[in-house]
Amino acid sequence: MAANTHPEPDIQQVLRMESSSSKKRILKRFFYWGLAGIILFGALILWNHRNGNSEPVRYETQDAVLGDLTITVAATGNLEPTNQVDVSSELSGIIETVSVDDNDQVKVNQELARLDTDKLNADVQKYRAALEAARAQVLQAQATLKDSRAEFERLRHAYELSGGKVPSAYTLESAEAEFEKARADVASAEAQVIQAQAVLEYAETDLSKAVIRSPINGLVLSRDVEPGQTVAASLQAPILFTLAEDLARMELHVDVDEADVGQVKPGQEAVFTVDAYPERVFPARIIRVKYGAENTDGVVTYEAALEVDNGSLLLRPGMTATADITVARVEDAVLVPNAALRFSPSAKEADETEDKDAKTSMTSRLVPPPPRPARPSSNQASNKIAGGEQQVWTLQNQTPVPVKVTTGLSDGIMTEVVGGDIRPGTPLIIGVTHVKP
Repeated sequence: MAANTHPEPDIQQVLRMESSSSKKRILKRFFYWGLAGIILFGALILWNHRNGNSEPVRYETQDAVLGDLTITVAATGNLEPTNQVDVSSELSGIIETVSVDDNDQVKVNQELARLDTDKLNADVQKYRAALEAARAQVLQAQATLKDSRAEFERLRHAYELSGGKVPSAYTLESAEAEFEKARADVASAEAQVIQAQAVLEYAETDLSKAVIRSPINGLVLSRDVEPGQTVAASLQAPILFTLAEDLARMELHVDVDEADVGQVKPGQEAVFTVDAYPERVFPARIIRVKYGAENTDGVVTYEAALEVDNGSLLLRPGMTATADITVARVEDAVLVPNAALRFSPSAKEADETEDKDAKTSMTSRLVPPPPRPARPSSNQASNKIAGGEQQVWTLQNQTPVPVKVTTGLSDGIMTEVVGGDIRPGTPLIIGVTHVKP
């Protein structure tokens, strides 16, 4: 009877405890659902932010081709005659006559100009007279020698017949000395003749040099003298005429940069243009490359000479020419654009490519992907690979895929591929554009 005295308060207490536990469970559920909603809302905001800042990428491509490749080296220089002669005067004087003008054809030994010869003619006459006087001295010395010889022979004969009594030994010795002196005078006179002859020939040579003649068959490029002009050749012989031997054959002298001179060799073909005929291309051929360097303002160049056929006589000495020397040529080679060798996807483009498939799923839209390893800070990575190889990028399912290649010659626009999985027609990425939504 004592245990059942207060049953109602126990039931009420139990009911109150159950009600309190149910409320706690409901509150906990609301808390978790609210936390999940906040996380979902943040993920949606982050996804919208990421998609809103990215722009679709479109790749520009150019196909590899099969073709010929010509490698050239550019150089500039001037045209010159194969044999150019500067004609000057060895003598000083006044120009009396000039017989030729610019562009005249001349022959060997043809008279070009003449100096006033009055003084030279007088010198020749003077030295000719001196020669005749020297010859007369020889005749006189010979006569004296003959007389001295006769006197000496007479005295010696008498000395022998008298047994040494007549004449005296002193007289005989004096006669012998006079004879030897006369013979020496003859030798001296003969030497004076030779000297006078040499002086005369020198004067006659000067007289002949007063007439300036052409040393070659050719063309007068320039005439730098006029009649009445005084020529002073005491310090340096002045240039009066410039002659070119044969303008049908000329040479082009160009300066080749030190970075290219190793590729330039005799026998290589070349073409060049001049400003006088900008639409016309002239052929040429390398005949020599100098080993001596020329340093101009710190730029080192080497002179190369090209043989030029100028049968039409269109080209003139001194013209400035721009030449393209063919140093190498390949045929039927696989060629890729140099822009493809320079292209490499930036870090952002690579990330967008990697995220492309991931963004299509609902889960990836709600949950951000994990962070990737850090990429190089440079926007464009180098396409060069160890061992001299390079890489190009092609598209597979709109995704850039690298392809290793071994390159050969290049003309600055296209490059030969000598190794690698590249075929004519393979699309290669040369650039990228971002398309705004």
